[in-house]
Amino acid sequence: MSGQLALALCLLVPALGGVAIVVLGRKPNLREAATLTTAIALFACVLSVLRDVAAGDWQRLVLAEPLPGLQLALQPEPLGILFALVASGLWIVTTVYSIGYMRAKREQHQTRFYLCFAIALMGAMGVAFAANLLTLFVFYEVLTLSTYPLVSHAGDRRAMEGARTYLGILLGTSIGLLLPAIIWTYQLSGTLEFTPGGVLSGNTTPLEATLLLAMFVLGIGKAAVMPVHRWLPAAMVAPTPVSALLHAVAVVKAGVFSVIKVVIYIFGIDYMSTIPAERILVYVAGFTVIAASIVALRQDNIKRMLAYSTISQLSYIVLAALVLTPLAEIGAAVHIVAHAFGKITLFFTAGAIYVAAAKTQVSQLNGIGFRMPWTMAAFAVGALSMIGVPPTAGFVSKWYMIAGAFQNDLYVVMVVLTLSTGLNAAYFLPVIHRAFFRAEDQPPRVEHGEAPWPMVAALVLTASLTLLFFVFNGPVVDLEKVIVDLP
Repeated sequence: MSGQLALALCLLVPALGGVAIVVLGRKPNLREAATLTTAIALFACVLSVLRDVAAGDWQRLVLAEPLPGLQLALQPEPLGILFALVASGLWIVTTVYSIGYMRAKREQHQTRFYLCFAIALMGAMGVAFAANLLTLFVFYEVLTLSTYPLVSHAGDRRAMEGARTYLGILLGTSIGLLLPAIIWTYQLSGTLEFTPGGVLSGNTTPLEATLLLAMFVLGIGKAAVMPVHRWLPAAMVAPTPVSALLHAVAVVKAGVFSVIKVVIYIFGIDYMSTIPAERILVYVAGFTVIAASIVALRQDNIKRMLAYSTISQLSYIVLAALVLTPLAEIGAAVHIVAHAFGKITLFFTAGAIYVAAAKTQVSQLNGIGFRMPWTMAAFAVGALSMIGVPPTAGFVSKWYMIAGAFQNDLYVVMVVLTLSTGLNAAYFLPVIHRAFFRAEDQPPRVEHGEAPWPMVAALVLTASLTLLFFVFNGPVVDLEKVIVDLP
């Protein structure tokens, strides 16, 4: 398969899969088979792109030229391949989980649900392989619009209010800040292409670069840097599979991925170090890490706690990207994978608890580990990864972040990471203690065990990946070393 064909299929496969889902909508078994087949086929296409790049085939695919000299184009590079592998690979697992969840809850509008999932993954692939800022912006918006029906899936007043907040903040930041930043970048540099070393050096004044950087970081609302973070907890009204993949992987990772791409390929690491606002944004990201952790500490609702934990963990990635050292940039990329595995496991377990035991609050979890041992063991693995202790994936990314901070003598980053580690432990460890070391308050009215097997299989698999990545992270690190020119 040629490089261009593989790139084209990364968009065509989920699009055609969406058509198949609609056609088979009245036949649930065939519809779900089409969804799973589409997810597997997409992952195979991304693997094909990876093989082509490894063989030196870095082909560019031009989709259209909507404006003179500005193309919609796809171009693989290491960071984009990593994001595409994570999103497409975890779509397979989430599809299995979704089948168990949607059937157990007898959810309505399941065809629309699976269709929007497919379109959202197409958007994620476009973001991952975008060759320039224009392409990234177009698919960034596709991802936003296609996930709105998923957030509002329940259709009740609470769901609609949450979905309006979700859409309002993400569209408001992208159109009000990101798009003007893109246009301004083109006026200053004459290009929107993602270029190693950046395109702005020598083309901007320090003040212009400062304003541009702030516009990009806040305009990429999916990165959830405060104060543009409220869309993420608002989106927790969505069904758990949506929270799991789109708000633990595809949507939020599209945000932090875009920030890293802008830092490396638009500003350039060397030029970024000369911009006054860069250090200010380090403090903003650090504040987000700590503040979101404190808010998470006060939450009793499981999904809201996980939502604020995600806001904190996303700013880990932004913070690492702004440290501007090779090891920190690797840490940012590695944390995309580590957080994806750990957080999707936590959302999977939250959904399993809701389906099997009808519990949504941390205070309701006393003794639940004895009735749902697989689920709560997986929760423990995901929680330990969020804290960043071995032998979990979160330890690996935190190691690179701290090492990168040492390279640049950014002791404030080390302080932030230390404080957030303590706060993460303060709200995750009590959940584990409740589940395994406290007796149930009273016997449940209805005996329950684990959730349906597809849900349990999915959460056990992602928990296993969280542990395995602690040992087998070398290929990801090697892939990202290409970006920062490390041997």
